[in-house]
Order: sequence, then structure tokens, then C-alpha cells
Amino acid sequence: MSEPISALNHASYDGIARIEECGLQGMITLRGDLSDKVVIKVVKDATGQKMPGQRQAHVDGEIGVCWMSPDELLVLVPYAEVEAKLAAMANALSGVHALAVNVSDARAVFRISGASAREVLGKLAPVDLSPAAFGLGQIRRSRLAQVAGAFWLDTDDSFRVVCFRSAADYVFKLLKVAAQPGSEVGVY
Repeated sequence: MSEPISALNHASYDGIARIEECGLQGMITLRGDLSDKVVIKVVKDATGQKMPGQRQAHVDGEIGVCWMSPDELLVLVPYAEVEAKLAAMANALSGVHALAVNVSDARAVFRISGASAREVLGKLAPVDLSPAAFGLGQIRRSRLAQVAGAFWLDTDDSFRVVCFRSAADYVFKLLKVAAQPGSEVGVY
């Protein structure tokens, strides 16, 4: 049996910011009533994190939970644990109107880090990324040039970006162009 590999096999680029494909990440889309006590407990049991509010991401390393819409979360777990976590969720959600699906192999994850990380992402997404408007633990679903994506701020100078795996090469190339030396705009 073949071993799973990430979309771009840990590709990276160093420019005004470091761009790197993060590798395999366990991801579960959880849809349902986010105020339901069973759903809240499922999230806590799977991640150790509390239920995020609107446009919040509670992420520590490769474990966390991200608000995606009023009835949708992205649950992050280690890739090797996703099937066990999904089975536990399905068991706990029995009888609750909810859906949990493994989307790990359908997504790619990138990290943008460095002093110019906001500037690099700001060139591609129509979002106010100023420190006053976009802080730690916030997430946005938006677009990166011509494709859908979501991103959150992990540290003061590090974003994580999730996109469809089919667009991973396109997104990596976009990020590389936005991070070219000499392309500083000086906005942030």
C-alpha cells in the first residue's frame, strides 16, 4: 500500500516571507448546530479546545478548531489520528442532526511566516490584514486571487492558509510571487 503524501511534498520558498507547504494535516469538516451541547462536547473531546466564535480559530500546532460559517467548523487533528477522531465523533453525534467528514486529503496547508507575512497575504486576499483589524486567533474564508481559501494568524508573524488540494500548486506559486524580494509595499 502506498504512503500518503502532501500536495507539494513540503515545498518551500524564502523571499520577503517564508512560504512552506505544511505537509499532511488531519481535517474534519463538522456541520451542525454549533450551539448544540453534544456538538460542543464533540469539539472539546476531539481537540481540547472550546467552541470558536464567529471568525475565530483556536489552534495549537496541528490540533484545533476553526469557525468556517454559522453551521460549519474545520476540526484539525494529527493526520494519523483523523480516522479515530472521526469515528468517535460519529459515535457521539448519533441521533444529532450533524455531519462530520474527513477532508484531509482534499486540502493543502501552507504557512506564511516572517515580518512581511501580512504584506504577502494582503496582496492576494481582499481582507484588511492590519494588526488592528486582524489579530491572533482570527480566521477568514475568502479568496486568494482566483481560488477559495481560508487563513488564520498563528503568531504575530505567521499565517496558516488552507486551500483545495487541486489548487495547491497555483496557491504556492501565487504566494511565491507575492513574496519576491524587492516586492515590499510597506503597508503593514
